[in-house]
Amino acid sequence: MPPKSRLTRLDAFAKTVEDARIRTSSGGIVTIASLLVVLYLVWAEWADYRRVDVHPELIVDKSRGEKMEIHLNISFPRVPCELLTLDVMDLSGEQQTGVMHGVNKVRLAPLAEGGRAIEVKALDLHSADEVAKHLDPAYCGNCYGAPSPPGGKKAGCCQTCDEVREAYASVSWAFGLGENVEQCELEGYGTRLNEQRHEGCRIEGDIRVNKVAGNFHIAPGRSFSNMNVHVHDLNNFFDTPVPGGHTFSHTIHHLRFGPQLPEAVTKKLGGKGATPWTNHHVNPLDATEQATDDPAYNYMYFVKVVSTAYLPLGWERKATGLGMPAQMQEEPIGLGLYGHRTDGSVETHQYSATSHKRSLNGGDEAGEGHKEVLHARGGIPGVFFSYDISPMKVINRETRAKSLAGFLTGVCAVIGGTLTVAAAVDRGLYEGGRRVNKLHQT
Repeated sequence: MPPKSRLTRLDAFAKTVEDARIRTSSGGIVTIASLLVVLYLVWAEWADYRRVDVHPELIVDKSRGEKMEIHLNISFPRVPCELLTLDVMDLSGEQQTGVMHGVNKVRLAPLAEGGRAIEVKALDLHSADEVAKHLDPAYCGNCYGAPSPPGGKKAGCCQTCDEVREAYASVSWAFGLGENVEQCELEGYGTRLNEQRHEGCRIEGDIRVNKVAGNFHIAPGRSFSNMNVHVHDLNNFFDTPVPGGHTFSHTIHHLRFGPQLPEAVTKKLGGKGATPWTNHHVNPLDATEQATDDPAYNYMYFVKVVSTAYLPLGWERKATGLGMPAQMQEEPIGLGLYGHRTDGSVETHQYSATSHKRSLNGGDEAGEGHKEVLHARGGIPGVFFSYDISPMKVINRETRAKSLAGFLTGVCAVIGGTLTVAAAVDRGLYEGGRRVNKLHQT
């Protein structure tokens, strides 16, 4: 038998001759309808193939020796900037006192004047012109019995009011308004401070800390260590001509741990049908307001930080090491950039928070119906954030909802299934029409 005849016997798609085919109007309608259905279902398969899902995974965080950035924006309408100090400390023993690098203090007008921000150029309590009045080449300022600060303008001397304050803090001495201190009187320290007594302050910026449990706090006065105890010079805070004194009423405009998600990501995942990422990745302390008329008042926030990674599509093809080229891993990273990888992934953090507040004068909560709750006396007025790092890590990974093979399989199923159903419908209409015609003829 010729090869062609052998293949003919294997043909599963037997054809009919053109003369044996019958075309009907109902068949044309069914064909048009089936084509429309096929186009709609194929488009739906394509949309499903292009859809990106975010799959959360929970793993043990095995990272070691990492850093973490904290972004804060907090307003204190009843404490001037000169009195506020930002300190950071953690369980590893590292301390950052009087943090200024990466953090701005924005002076705010008194509440009676609307609390507007004052010009940045007015932020420096000790302007360069005022400091330079007594700095001739031969000048060596007195440190008044305290050791000169390391890194001063001149070894063995205290050239500015700030250097005298630093020298006093190094030996745990209270400073006050700098009365009888030549440098402070020439700079007008006390006068300038009293002029700002009715102002407020906004602290904003980024601080980088070790990724271990620790705390940061904003409290009045320069901080120092006394007998291994962290204390603040509170003289200028409590000794004030302001009626009612300064208080730590505050508004937390924004507080986050790690970088903000890129806008493209939030647009992709936000809106209707939001994914678990957008539902949960919020900063719970944002827009928090606290008010008090008691100067001796303490606010504490206890924060549980959970490491969170966002891995976009194709990140593994661009990744080098930890998602960053080897040369960049060795270079220092500027504040505000930590956590953004060159492969598009983002290493950030989510957190939950609880809060507690108390008067430093002690007492109970009888006014709130809790006589059994007693508060200890003593402490430092201010706002304290104690953070702990969770041992777990959340990974939000972008994946395609369907593979290319799945998409092609779906298209074939759509076409085959639709045509099969259309053929059955067409056959039913044709047979039904024939039976109706026969009944009419009889």
